[in-house]
Amino acid sequence: MNWPVSVIIVTHNSAQVLPRCLEALDRQTMPVERIVIVDCGSTDTTYLESLQNKNDLVLLKTDNIGFGKANNLGLASIKQLSGMILFLNPDTFVYSDSIVRASHILQNNDRTGAVTGKMLGFDPFLGKPTDMLDSTGIFRKWYGRWYDRGQGESDTGRYDSASVILAACGAFLFCRAEALMSLAGRGTFDEDFFLYKEDIELSLRLRQKGWQIIYDPALRAYHCRGWQKDRQQVPHSLRRMAAWNEVLLYRKHPSPYIIWAVLKYLLVKYLRI
Repeated sequence: MNWPVSVIIVTHNSAQVLPRCLEALDRQTMPVERIVIVDCGSTDTTYLESLQNKNDLVLLKTDNIGFGKANNLGLASIKQLSGMILFLNPDTFVYSDSIVRASHILQNNDRTGAVTGKMLGFDPFLGKPTDMLDSTGIFRKWYGRWYDRGQGESDTGRYDSASVILAACGAFLFCRAEALMSLAGRGTFDEDFFLYKEDIELSLRLRQKGWQIIYDPALRAYHCRGWQKDRQQVPHSLRRMAAWNEVLLYRKHPSPYIIWAVLKYLLVKYLRI
């Protein structure tokens, strides 16, 4: 039996990548019941006009309220939440069999609350894969830094085994509706996180509720990650926000790792590393 599948996409000036994202959803071997697009303060929304008349698509427009809050807004628009929710970035292009595979994983594993897969790099300017991994799940260094496993590496098959992981990237995140409804207090995504680390925080709360988070390499997608290879090309305001959110994460989930997070934030803030 196929579960109902809803896809939530938060956009912000995504004209270059959104059409390819939606084309990939159209090619799925398992039909998607609805797609909710939340435009989060794009400076020009004309690229969304062609979507107004799509029967399976809901388009919401709002100010730049933040990634987590915009996802929550999209989720709230689904009146009867059931089955599986796919949180998807507009610069993520899903392989045609990934949704049906994710549905089978969640249906066959009662305590799995979320599942993600192998994300491969994609260059939107050249219009082709980078031949590098983007993420195979989110892990933590011994001193507390969170990172996307495999990012920047060649795909040599090193991460081709399914496993339980600490956290999953919100750009390609399949969630059991029942698991999301079990969360209380801060909602699905914690809206204190405007951008960055909100997916890790959600993963931690799901695990606290007893849900497993699974990485399965059979689920695949391309991702045009927004971070520049050279950190100095990333606006300082964004690097500072990302560093502060790591501090915020450890304040909400108390841990000695906060010492490292505070040190990193101070270095970013004052030395602009």
